[in-house]
Amino acid sequence: MKNNPSLKGLLIAIVVFIGAFAVYNFFLAKKNYYLVDNPTPNTYYFKINNGSEGIISAGQFVHVDLNKGKNTIKVFDQNKKMLYDSAFEVKKIRGLLNIAHKDYYINDQYYGYNLKKDSLLLALDKTMIDGKEYYGGAKHFNKLYTDDFYFNVDEDYDQLIKNIQKVESRSKIFRKEDYLNYYKEYYKF
Repeated sequence: MKNNPSLKGLLIAIVVFIGAFAVYNFFLAKKNYYLVDNPTPNTYYFKINNGSEGIISAGQFVHVDLNKGKNTIKVFDQNKKMLYDSAFEVKKIRGLLNIAHKDYYINDQYYGYNLKKDSLLLALDKTMIDGKEYYGGAKHFNKLYTDDFYFNVDEDYDQLIKNIQKVESRSKIFRKEDYLNYYKEYYKF
């Protein structure tokens, strides 16, 4: 075969493209999934859409498959006594099922160039947790299902945001205790 620079260039471009795609898929792409979370010391059994029975132990979270649109869940205690049978609607590509109806907080973290964290924090609403005010406007949540966040309970905020020309935010859902720990660590009051 003759030495063809065009063919070599095309092959190099294809290899670089495949390499970039692999790096993105394995390291940078955000996975979309749904979680059932249990921050309590109890064990629960559950059935989603009359499927197979799932079990979730104390302090665990479990990945589950949900359909866009209406879904159903049946939740049982550790003695397999039914606690409730409920329906919920899935609208987005990631979400959290709060089967114990415990307190969660959805917090926005702001990123950007020349961001003044203190003045931004004071401009946002305050949230009352156990009789104490917390700045930052975290939204309280204790219903069965939410998909009103970007990062789930098992994910951390991004350490680096690519576009720093403007101020933007990412929301994360926290268990109550995790939020209080994050607040103390991040804001250092």
